[in-house]
Formats: sequence, structure tokens, C-alpha cells
Amino acid sequence: MTQRPIYLDGHATTPVDPRVMEAMIPFFTQQFGNAASSSHIYGWESEAAVKQAREILAAAINASPEEIVFTSGATEANNLAIKGVAEAYLDRGRHIVTVQTEHNAVLDPCAYLATLGFEVTVLPVQPNGLVNLDEFEAALREDTVLVSVMAANNEIGVLQPLADIGQRCRERGILFHSDAAQAIGKVPLDVQAMAVDLMSLTAHKVYGPKGMGALYVRRRNPRVTLAPQQHGGGHERGMRSGTLYTPQIVGFAKAVELGLAEMAAETPRLKGLRDYLWARLQVCDGLLLNGHPSQRLPGNLNLSVAGVDGQALILGLRSLVAFSSGSACSSASRKPSHVLKALGRSDDLAYATLRFGLGRFTTAAEIEQVADGVIATITALRSTTQGTPISAPLTEGIGIRPLGWGQDALDAPGVDPGGPFGIHFDRFTNMAIATLVRTQPVEVPPL
Repeated sequence: MTQRPIYLDGHATTPVDPRVMEAMIPFFTQQFGNAASSSHIYGWESEAAVKQAREILAAAINASPEEIVFTSGATEANNLAIKGVAEAYLDRGRHIVTVQTEHNAVLDPCAYLATLGFEVTVLPVQPNGLVNLDEFEAALREDTVLVSVMAANNEIGVLQPLADIGQRCRERGILFHSDAAQAIGKVPLDVQAMAVDLMSLTAHKVYGPKGMGALYVRRRNPRVTLAPQQHGGGHERGMRSGTLYTPQIVGFAKAVELGLAEMAAETPRLKGLRDYLWARLQVCDGLLLNGHPSQRLPGNLNLSVAGVDGQALILGLRSLVAFSSGSACSSASRKPSHVLKALGRSDDLAYATLRFGLGRFTTAAEIEQVADGVIATITALRSTTQGTPISAPLTEGIGIRPLGWGQDALDAPGVDPGGPFGIHFDRFTNMAIATLVRTQPVEVPPL
């Protein structure tokens, strides 16, 4: 089977850790009862497993088990937090504050509430991606009911100063929500120290199963009230009805447990690999780091490449490395990343962006291969443009001569015409890509 691309898209999703899968399997096949079935052992087993999972997840963020509400993922958790607070606190105010670089799962619910008469202040960020605390404080008003600021950005990995934001909210009696989908199990989280009232979590970013998440809802000092967004059955203290997915819940808890246990060793390892990759790439001019250089997730590297066409760059690398240029949840959009635009990047730089998400199973050898491939691809693209728009469509059928490419591409430094790479014509985009691209077909295993 042809070698698959190296996986560096850990912010989009992560593989399920085998230890997580092992913990889940019995609850598919043997202990398969409904946790709400209170009259027999099958239900008791699932109920006990769910209870233990709540305890693990609560301990991970310094909460109490009763404050964990299970959801289908962070998107649902974000919607429940934002819409639930807005509806429950109508008599207190209709002003919400959030940030330009938030995930769409926060921005879209806020935009929806704006159509219902709420006023939403969307704060800009500084060039390094961090919120300006003075601007943030100035945006708070008497009628502000909710602030939503993510813990770790899904594109640029920036870690926002949650404790400082939470303190300012607490002083004014404003509820504070944070989307921590990218942070759980990777960086320390403490809802007490950070004065967070609601926190959205998900499993599949931390080597757990997809389709599983949770929302932390503070029960005291202050007690947070939510209007449920899903009715029927009164599960999860009436905040989120629906049969609990016990295997996924067990897997979520196991994944977070492993993340916390291995964080002390994994954090410096990932930082070392990330920093090494960034150092290797410095042989290329015109690389711009997106986001704060140190206040970011240990496995995140997001960079823009000046002087190359973004689509050609992405196509040129896609058979070597699996990565994203922006959020996986909006990858179908042809618009430039709203996160990168918020940093002040041009459309061209936003399109020519590489988001690498290193993870638990990333090796030093893989980083070496990726560094070699990125350097060679950028070099080849720059050496073959010669003032011609590299993204220009072919107008005379399949060929590369109309763009002035050809032998020049093969003579570019770092290109081995005898190797498994070469000049590639992408029939889906009608573009010729003179760069390092695997020419062997990719074998797709049968379902």
C-alpha cells in the first residue's frame, strides 16, 4: 500500500488512542445498558461508568461532578452555553462580548442572537492574536450578560489570558464562557482560578471519540441558570435531554485522564518538535509566524508563506503531509481565514498558510520529512514563477509550457526528477503544480 501522508492536522481531529478504545469496547458489547435504566444491573453498570467519567472530567478542570453536562461535542456545548444564558437572563440584559478569532461555533450563535435583538460586541485582537485587556474591559457594560473567549485558538494555537478576563467579569457580575475544545488535556485548566462560569469541552481533539463533548456549568458563586436547547426526558439536570452515550463518555474521560497523566512529558516533547520544525524552515525567506510565539499550544505551528500561490502550495504538499490552512470546520469555504484576517494578514498570505498540529504520535523522523518537503516545495514554486502568476489556469489543455515551467522546475534546488516526486497537473483545479508531489496513486482501503 502506498505510504499515507504524515498526519499533522491534530487541531482538526486526533486518532483515538488504543487505550481509549480498549476502555470503550466493553460498553458497546457487554455493559451496554442505558444509564437511565434504574431497575437492573445493566443500567447500574452504565450509570456507575458515567458517574466515574463525570468525576474524572470535573477533576481535570477543578470542578464538581454535578457541574458536568454531557453533549454531542463542543459545538453543541457552545450553543447551549451562549443561547442558554441569553434566554435565561433576558431580564438582566441583552449584551454579549466575544472576540473576532473565536470558532464559528461561538460566532454563529452570537450572530443568531443578534437577529433576535441582542447586541454583540466582537472585539479585535492584537497582531499576536491576544485580546487587549484594556479594550476588553472598556467593552463591558451594565447590560452585559455574557462574555465568550476561547482558551486556545483552533488555528493559531494562542492561549488567551483566561484568569485576567475571568477576574474582570467576576467583578462586574458578568458570566464568563470559554470554548476549551483545543485546550482540554493539553494545557492546565482551572475554572476556579480562571473564574470561568461555563466551559465547553470535546473528546476528539484529545485522542478520544468523535461525537462526544461536555459543558461545565457553575453551580455556586454564582449559580448559573441555562435555558435548555434540547427538550425531552429531562436528562442532565434538565439542561440537555437525550440518552447518554455511555461508551463515548467512558472514552472521553479516559482520553482526558491520559492527557493529564502524560502532559508533563508531552508538553516539552511537542514544543521541541514544533520549535525544531520552525527553525528548519527558516532557510526560506518570507515566512511569517501567526500568533504569539510562546503563548500558544505546544503542538501548534501556523505560518504564512509570502511569494507563493496558496493553492499551489497546498496542492504541492498534500501528498506528503496532511495539514490544514485554516479551520477544518470551514474548509469548504473559499473565504480566507477570519482568524488570520483578524491578525492583519492579507488575503494572499491567508491563503498561503500552513497550520501544523503536532500530536502524541508525531515522531522526530516525520518532522524531518515535513521540513524537507516544505522547504523543497517553497523553493520549487518560487523558482518557477518568474513573474508569472503561479495560480493562473491552463488555457491550452493539459501541459505546463504555457506557464513557462518544465525543465526549470526540475532544475530547482531540492527537486529530484528521479525520485517519487515531480511536476503534477491537478485535473480538479486545472492547475499545473511544479513542486514536490507524490506521483504514485493513493490506495484507498475498502470499507
